[in-house]
Amino acid sequence: MENELFISNFLSLFLLLNYAVNLLAIVILSQGKCGLSVCISRYLVAMATADLLVVINEVVLYRISYYYFRGSFLDMTPVCSIIIVFSHISTNTSVWFTVTFTFDRFVAICSQKLKRKYCTEKTAVVVITTTSLLFGLKSLPFYFTLQHGEIIDNVPWDCFTKENYFTDLGWVIFDWFDSVLTPLLPFALILLLNVLTIRHILVSSRVRQGLRGQSKGGNNTDPEMASRRKSVILLFAVSGSFTLLWLTTVAEFLYYNITEANFADYSDSLIVFEQVGYMLQILSSCTNTFIYGVTNTKFREQFRTMLKYPGKLITTLIK
Repeated sequence: MENELFISNFLSLFLLLNYAVNLLAIVILSQGKCGLSVCISRYLVAMATADLLVVINEVVLYRISYYYFRGSFLDMTPVCSIIIVFSHISTNTSVWFTVTFTFDRFVAICSQKLKRKYCTEKTAVVVITTTSLLFGLKSLPFYFTLQHGEIIDNVPWDCFTKENYFTDLGWVIFDWFDSVLTPLLPFALILLLNVLTIRHILVSSRVRQGLRGQSKGGNNTDPEMASRRKSVILLFAVSGSFTLLWLTTVAEFLYYNITEANFADYSDSLIVFEQVGYMLQILSSCTNTFIYGVTNTKFREQFRTMLKYPGKLITTLIK
C-alpha cells in the first residue's frame, strides 16, 4: 500500500507538467511548422493525444481519485468501469501508435517504392482511425469483467475483477490475447523494425559512400543521408524510449507467467519491481514531447513561442 501511495504521489507531481506539455505538443504539431512531413505530423499528433488521454484516464480518474477522492461519484461501479475501459483504450492506442509510427518510418527509409504509396497523409489518417476503432472495440469486454464491492442505497460502488475472469477459459484466453497485444507484440515488432532499419541504413550507407567516392576522400556532403539521419534519430529516440520504459513491465509479465506466481504471494521486492514497472510505463506517456524538443530545432522554436504567448497577451491587454 505504501509503495502504491508513493507511485500515486510521484504521478501527481508530474501530472500538471505532463498535461501541459502534451497539450502544447498537440497544438504545435497540428500547425505543421516543425519542418516535418504531414504524414509524420499526423502520427506524432495521434501519439501525443493518446499520451494525454493516458494521463487523464489512468492517472487522474483512476489513480489519484482512488487515493484522494474516495467516495466520489467516480467510485460508482458503472463510472469506474467506464474509466477502466477508457484506460485500456488510451494505453493500447498510445502503444500501437508508436508501432504504426515505427512501421511508417521503416517503410520510408527501407522502401522508396512503397514509400510513395504508403507514407501519405491519407494512409496515416486511415491507420490512426482504424487502430483507434479496433482497440476501442477490443477494450469493451473489460467492462463486463468488473463487479461492485458493495451496494449503498441501491447504488453499486467500487470495481473489483470477477473471480471467473481468472478461471473461465474464455476470459483466460482473452487475458492472454490482451497481454500479447499490449505490450509483448509491440515490444517485439519495434525491436524487429529497428534492427531491420539499422541493417538497411548500414548497407545503403556503404553503397552511397562507394558511389560518391567518399572512401577516396571525395565530397563528404550528402543531403540525402543528412535528411535520412534526422528521420532516423527521431525514430530511434521515440521507439527506444518506449522499449526502455516498458522493459520492466514486460519482464514482470514474463516472470509472472513463466513461474506461475501469484500476486498475493509476491515478496516486497517483487511488489516494488511491479510498481516501478507501472511507474515507468506511465512515464512513457510524457517522454515523446521532450524527444521532439531535443531532436527538432523548429519544434523548440515553436515551443518557446507558445510559452511566451500568455505573457505577450497579458502585456497587450494591460497596454
